[in-house]
Amino acid sequence: MFTGIIEHLGFVESLERRSEGGRIWIRAAKIAPALEQGASIAVNGCCLTVVEAGNELLGADLSGETLRRTSLGELKAGARVNLERPLTAAKELGGHFVQGHVDGVGRVTRLVPEGSATEPHSWWLSVRVPDELGRYVATKGSLAVDGISLTVASWQDGIADFAIISFTYAHTNVQALTVGDPVNLECDILAKYVERLLEARSAPAPSRLTIEKLIEEGF
Repeated sequence: MFTGIIEHLGFVESLERRSEGGRIWIRAAKIAPALEQGASIAVNGCCLTVVEAGNELLGADLSGETLRRTSLGELKAGARVNLERPLTAAKELGGHFVQGHVDGVGRVTRLVPEGSATEPHSWWLSVRVPDELGRYVATKGSLAVDGISLTVASWQDGIADFAIISFTYAHTNVQALTVGDPVNLECDILAKYVERLLEARSAPAPSRLTIEKLIEEGF
């Protein structure tokens, strides 16, 4: 479980492809020495298991499912990635509950400064959300974008807009995004559970007819 508050920026060292998956190596001098084999870490919002960690590098295996469902397979050497370690009991929950289970990949449609172009205080980030995820998006609701806990400022025609403050811009990979770039999206877990509950309530009640009941009724 994560919060969507990015702790560190790492840089992709390499992405090794295999027949059914791969391994990603990330240069993260500030966090790698503190990680142990088997630890969890969110990389651009995707929960991965650390298989190797050294002084500056950490390595994590990628399954075929991870490569299919996330943007990690499109990363190139040198790309910035957002890193967050799991939530602990004593840690402040500054964002929202993020599982690190990516629901789909969106595409950046806009990243523009607001106010002065030379000294902007904030930016507007717009992301096209896949159609199948649109039902989970709500204005002023939460959405994790590359692992960053963001609030949807507006939602229209399949595009979610986010107001990005200077701190977030400077301390995440948002600064490197360009139009067309893929971003991992994780919808609010509460929305998904509410939907599942409503589906269960509207489903036909299971039949209570049994062999014993038929015999009792004389059949």
